[in-house]
Amino acid sequence: MSDRTLIFTLAKVIVAAAWADGQVSREEVNSLKDLLFQLPRAGKEGGLQMSGQEWQRLEMYIDQPIDAAERARLIADLQDALRSPRDRQLVRQALDEMVHIDGQITPEEEAIVAEVKQAIDAVNLNLFMQLGRMVGGAMARRTAVADAPNRERQFEDFIKNKVFYAVSHRLHVEQSKLDMPEADLRKLSLAGGLMAKVAHVDQDVSEAEFAAMVQALQTHWEVDEKTAVFITEVAISEAAKKLDHHRTVRQFASRTTPEERRHFLDVLFAVAVADGLAAYDEIEEIRAIARTLNLTREAFIEAKLKLPREQREA
Repeated sequence: MSDRTLIFTLAKVIVAAAWADGQVSREEVNSLKDLLFQLPRAGKEGGLQMSGQEWQRLEMYIDQPIDAAERARLIADLQDALRSPRDRQLVRQALDEMVHIDGQITPEEEAIVAEVKQAIDAVNLNLFMQLGRMVGGAMARRTAVADAPNRERQFEDFIKNKVFYAVSHRLHVEQSKLDMPEADLRKLSLAGGLMAKVAHVDQDVSEAEFAAMVQALQTHWEVDEKTAVFITEVAISEAAKKLDHHRTVRQFASRTTPEERRHFLDVLFAVAVADGLAAYDEIEEIRAIARTLNLTREAFIEAKLKLPREQREA
């Protein structure tokens, strides 16, 4: 197994350890990313760097908490990636650096680090034993965690429809489900994400804007209030993390008709004006969305002019 695989697998375990106490602060995330950025330089291959896609996959683990079952799978993957005592030393050193990145270590983090170290110390790295380990031990570990969560199976959703990805993750954690076809949930997630982008232009979502989003989901997509609130909460949370404009808009365009897209401009303006005034920056955000949806300038102006002049910031 290559150094690249070891480093990438180790990085995921480090993120899992950081999630041990159930939360990762913004400061800790920044420090964690600095540590992960340095990891490849510890590899044996000169100039080893993580690819853009590898970084995006790591973002999946930084983005949402990691439970015990998923952490066990990641630790098993790390055990499989070890090939030499030097690999084991690299892992131990990186774990020690991780627990001190924010100046303190919680009991939960300490326990997870001890768990990981015990797991890697249990791997037999004798060259003669490695073949048997790979065939027998690795298979046994993989059987034990075969049904463990693996968020990377939803990598495409994480990239193209983050609200749907976050909705799916939260439903899994809460062990619940929504009574609607997946295709509809995907469309609603995209609509919620775009409404949230408009509401979050000023870095704050008012109660009136939140209520307008919930109402739009109920009125235009005929979902119940509980579902509308759930999707709105997730959408706003993801908007605060900066949704990818082009991917989100293009995915919405691919799942809607031209008439639906034109009507959606009215929905976006309703969100923008919910607190009494459609701000200039909100209007410009809607203009950008309309442009990416391939709607005409005339369609945008028509939707904008449905708001009284006194409710539009010049």
